[in-house]
Amino acid sequence: MDYSRFLSKISAARQTNPARLTNELAKRISSLIMLAGGLPNADYFPIKTASITLDDGTTIEIGEELMKIALQYNSAEGIQELVSWLEDLQMKIHDPPTAKYAPENGQMKICVTVGSQDGLHKIFDMLINPGDNVLMDEPNYVATLTGLRPLGCNIISIPSDEHGIIPNALKDILSRWRPENSKIPKCLYTVPNGGNPSGSSLTAERKKKIYQLAKEYNFLIIEDDPYYFLQYEKTIAPSFLSLDVDGRVIRCDTFSKVISSGFRIGFVTGPSPLIDKIIQHTQVSTMQNSTFTQVLLLQLFKKWGQKGFLDHTDRVATLYRKQRDSMLAAADKWLKGLAEWYTPKAGLFLWIKVKGISDTQEMITIKALEKGVVLLPGRAFMIDSSKPSPCIRASFSFASPDQMDQASTVCSISGHKEERFYLNV
Repeated sequence: MDYSRFLSKISAARQTNPARLTNELAKRISSLIMLAGGLPNADYFPIKTASITLDDGTTIEIGEELMKIALQYNSAEGIQELVSWLEDLQMKIHDPPTAKYAPENGQMKICVTVGSQDGLHKIFDMLINPGDNVLMDEPNYVATLTGLRPLGCNIISIPSDEHGIIPNALKDILSRWRPENSKIPKCLYTVPNGGNPSGSSLTAERKKKIYQLAKEYNFLIIEDDPYYFLQYEKTIAPSFLSLDVDGRVIRCDTFSKVISSGFRIGFVTGPSPLIDKIIQHTQVSTMQNSTFTQVLLLQLFKKWGQKGFLDHTDRVATLYRKQRDSMLAAADKWLKGLAEWYTPKAGLFLWIKVKGISDTQEMITIKALEKGVVLLPGRAFMIDSSKPSPCIRASFSFASPDQMDQASTVCSISGHKEERFYLNV
C-alpha cells in the first residue's frame, strides 16, 4: 500500500529525533560509553528499590539494577522486552496476517503509548488535515469527538444499531465518491466491542463486510478496542486486526480497564510505516511512556505469564458481567415501559432512551444531580452536540448493586404532560 496518501502534512514533514534512544541502544546502554544523549546519572536517583504487593499476597521486587533502568529514559517505542511481550499477545489473540509481511508492505508493529487516548491523539495527528473526511458511527466516544472537532475535518455519521455500524448504510455513504477520488474518507473510527456510550458490539459478519468496503474504497480502519477483554458472550467476533490482509488497520489497546487506569499504558498495533510516524510524534511530545510503569507491568506479566494474564482478564470480565446484570435488573424494575435499552454484550455502559421527551440535558445536568445521581446526557456523544437527544449513558462499572437500585428510584417531571419517570445509573 502507498501509505503516503494517508499522512497529514504535519506527519509527512516529521523526522526522527536523532537524540532519542532506540531500543537497540537501550539494550546495550550498560556496555556503551554514552556521550551522545543527555541521560541523567543513575547513581544519583533517590529511589533504590521497590516491593509491590499483589492481591494474592505475593510480591514483585524491583532491585537496584532494575530500578536504574526503570527510572531512566528509554525508547519512544516502549521498552523492547515489553513490546516483544505485547507482540506475542497479539499473535496469540489476533494472529494478524501482516505479522510476516515486509515492513514497507505493512508488517505488524507495536508501540507503547500513554494510554490508548494518547495513541488516538497521535493517530489523528498523523492522518488528518483540515477538510479531510472521517467516518464514524453515532453515538460515539466523547473524547474522540472533542479531539477531532478542532482539527477541521468533516465527521461523517454512519447509522448503527446494537450490532454496531450498519454495512449497507456505510456503503450508501461511500457511494458518494469514486474510489480514486482524493476526497474519499481517509479512515473509519469505531469502538467495535461494548461501544462507548452505546454498548453495541460489531458482529463477525459486519466486520467482514466493513473490511471489504475499506479495501474497495481504500480507507484505514481505526479499531479502538478498550473493552476487548470485557466481553460477556462465549462467542467473540474476530477483530479487524485479525482480518487485515492489506495492512490498513490501526488498533488501539489499553490496560486501563483490566489492570490500572492510573498506569497510563496502552499500545497501538498497525502497519510499520504508520507506527513509525506515531513513534516520531512521541519523540517530540511525551518522549516516551513512563519507564517505571512499563518495567512494573512487565514484571507482572513475567510473574503471570500469558495464561495468567488472560485468566486475570477472565476474572475481571466475570465481575463486570455481574455488575451489568445488576444494572439490567434495576432498569427492568424501574424503567420498564418508560425507557428502552438493549443488553450490552461487552463494555461498561447501558444506553437508555427515555420515552416521551426529546432531550435529557436538563434532566441529567440539573434534576438528577440535585438528587445525587450522576449520569451523562446523550447529546454529549453526538457528532453535533447541540442537537437534542432522548438518551442517557449509565455506567455500571463503579456503583454497587444497592446504589444502582437506589439511584433508580430518583424521579423527575418530564415534558408538558408532567409524566413521572425514573432515572437509572
